[in-house]
Amino acid sequence: MGITQAWNEVVDWLSSHERWADIGLSIVRVAAILVIGRVVELVIHKSINRMMIEREMKQASYTRRVLTVGKLLKNVSTYLIYFVGALLILAEFNVNLAPLLAGAGVISLAIGFGAQSLVKDIITGFFIILEDQFAVGDVIQVGQFKGTVELIGLRTTRVKSWTGEMHIIPNGMINEVTNFSMNNSVAFVDIAIAYEEDVDRAIEIMKKTLESDTLVLEHTTGKPQVLGVQTLGPEQVTLRVIVECLPTMQVVVSRALNAIIKRAFDEHHIDLPYPRMVTYQRTERGEIRNGT
Repeated sequence: MGITQAWNEVVDWLSSHERWADIGLSIVRVAAILVIGRVVELVIHKSINRMMIEREMKQASYTRRVLTVGKLLKNVSTYLIYFVGALLILAEFNVNLAPLLAGAGVISLAIGFGAQSLVKDIITGFFIILEDQFAVGDVIQVGQFKGTVELIGLRTTRVKSWTGEMHIIPNGMINEVTNFSMNNSVAFVDIAIAYEEDVDRAIEIMKKTLESDTLVLEHTTGKPQVLGVQTLGPEQVTLRVIVECLPTMQVVVSRALNAIIKRAFDEHHIDLPYPRMVTYQRTERGEIRNGT
């Protein structure tokens, strides 16, 4: 009897046109909430992009900070839209939201005791942006991870290494950071020549080549300076050249300087050092003679 009654209730429920109409209307409303949420998200993101473009200035540091704050605002707005949308969808299915909202105090207490690392990550992320420690596009090193900052989020920072790996670092773990993009860099280039070469002549050739007005060296903020003899090695004399360049461009500039100096030395027949072996030969009389 009980099974039959339960079956009849199920049949009545499924055959109710009004109930199906309510379900269909709820589905339409949920779809509308999702579409409207997506549209609002796109509008907010475009507004943030427009604000970023309007506020960009020639100062590199200001542009970096605007870009970073813009991405953070997009991140926060997306979370808020998803949260509000989830509440509206639950309300469509007659879920009582009062207990959920009333439990906010309990949730806050749970966060205080069980999610302190999460709160630490969020607070540290805000201080990173507030103090302008680094921004999106900067080259930084955090511990053993070095690369370009792709995103500074509420909880994590994403750093992409030059070999393609993406390192996701919780903000709370960023205790010490080295920023390679805040100030100009200095490129050091050490050029070795053989001991048989005239050091003064080699230095003069380097100066004329690097200080020439026709020299075009990209990513630099001034002319290269030839400092002179840096070290004396077993097989070579090392000459040092320095030049101030744009942030993180020291490797590119060093390669260009090496190529320029190599061509100049080839043109003036300045030999670079190569491994040599000195041998001594003993004559029939027992005398030691220097060989090659």
